[in-house]
Amino acid sequence: MSVPGRTPGAALERTTTGALSGTVVQQLRGAHLGMLPIVGALLLIWVVLGAINPAFLSAENLVNLTLQSAPTGIIALGVVIVLLVGQIDLSVGSVSGLAAAVLAVGTVGLGWPVGLAIVAALSVGVVVGIGYGLLSTRLGLASFVFTLAGLLVLAGVQLRVLGPKGSINLPFESWLVRTVQQGFLAPAVAWGLVAAVVVGYAALRVADHVRRVRAGLPSPGLGRAAVRTGLLAAVLVATVAYLGTARGIGYTVVLFVALVVVVDVLLRRTRWGRSVRAVGGNRRSALLAGVAVRRTVVSCFVACSTFAALGGVLAAGRLAAANQGTGGADTYLTAIAAAVIGGTSLFGGRGSAWSALLGVLVIQSIANGLTLLNLDTATRYIVTGAVLLLAIVVDMLIRGRREI
Repeated sequence: MSVPGRTPGAALERTTTGALSGTVVQQLRGAHLGMLPIVGALLLIWVVLGAINPAFLSAENLVNLTLQSAPTGIIALGVVIVLLVGQIDLSVGSVSGLAAAVLAVGTVGLGWPVGLAIVAALSVGVVVGIGYGLLSTRLGLASFVFTLAGLLVLAGVQLRVLGPKGSINLPFESWLVRTVQQGFLAPAVAWGLVAAVVVGYAALRVADHVRRVRAGLPSPGLGRAAVRTGLLAAVLVATVAYLGTARGIGYTVVLFVALVVVVDVLLRRTRWGRSVRAVGGNRRSALLAGVAVRRTVVSCFVACSTFAALGGVLAAGRLAAANQGTGGADTYLTAIAAAVIGGTSLFGGRGSAWSALLGVLVIQSIANGLTLLNLDTATRYIVTGAVLLLAIVVDMLIRGRREI
């Protein structure tokens, strides 16, 4: 017997929405708890490599490590987003290479302003992402298939754009090259940014505590907020102080971390972020709950390709050139490996924007450390592959435990 004013469909929707919200909350908590083993692994790698070769932990080498990590990390950030909805993009390397080629041809060959060339390069990512999203949502094609095809097609387009020479050098006086290669925060600006971040974080924690208390919800308390704020302040102060003994914090590193923070807020605090996790967790339940599944999937592909294009622009600025090797075969492998090693699930629904930051630091630390030890590329690939396999095994074990 139905209750007046309530329909079985409405009840089902409320039940599904409630269950979906609970699942999203559990995924969010699991994502943050899952960061601790990754941080521990990263610290262990640094301790081991530093013990073998003290030059690894030198301030100058860590500055180089952060600069090397930024372009690939931005690409990995896009991969994290698309993995969260249970999809994958194998063409991020080709997208980054094509964007770099468009940038170089636009600025050197066509005489465009650098800003216009960057917009054109990023537009490549937007167009590719929209195309991928439509192939997935409208035709129901598997993302593995059409992004693999896109990898080959876009690599061919990149060669066409570069022309017969296959390489275009960017002028060193270009503001893009100078910013990427030589742009570092002034000490006063770096310390001011640290203070702003710590104060802002503390204010958000206090506001969240007050809001929960007023709503009658459980709150971790101000003590835990103080501890977290203190840890954040300690990490930031130590990082800025130590890297400041060398060249300091690069502009591209600041951009990468800022993008991670923005994406993290979007995933945790907005309707779009809840939709992303809902679609990745259970697509059918998300559809029943009223989530715009198609729009969400398209937006994730667009974000992934756009971040890949931005990574290609930064890579071209760092090398002051775009060539056939830009966005090569190991780019997409490194980006996907960084996302997975950082804690993002290949099966969707679990992960964090910080996965890109931690994962790329792990991979670049291994590559950098093995290079300092004069070990060959084959050894680097073997070690990175072993770490990736371990991350996937852990991911499958966690997924299997949750399904029991």
